[in-house]
Amino acid sequence: MSALSRYWIPGFALLAALPLAAHGHHGWSWTTGENIELTGTIVETRLGNPHGSLILDVDGTSWTVEVGQPWRNERAGIKDGALAPGVMLKISGEPSRDPDEKRIKVERLWLGDTLHELYPNRD
Repeated sequence: MSALSRYWIPGFALLAALPLAAHGHHGWSWTTGENIELTGTIVETRLGNPHGSLILDVDGTSWTVEVGQPWRNERAGIKDGALAPGVMLKISGEPSRDPDEKRIKVERLWLGDTLHELYPNRD
């Protein structure tokens, strides 16, 4: 077996597999691909990396709401402290494929009348 096949080919295979591993957690594969809108009140907030999440009370049902990473939220114009418990929020995004899992990945959200586009190129 040559040095090329012994070291380089397995190395290339490993590099090719890395994007697939990252896609599983940070991708959109767990969503329906269709957008829905929800309006509710923030009950709990956990902001940070790899992304922030909120618990949103929507008519008595708790939804886990995935927002962006800190840099994405900042780029969308969301100020520190704006996503706090008690704040009324309207969101648009892709829900989980599992209808029993009340979870949504947000593409855009409204704080009052102000639109914040977390993923401006997604529909």
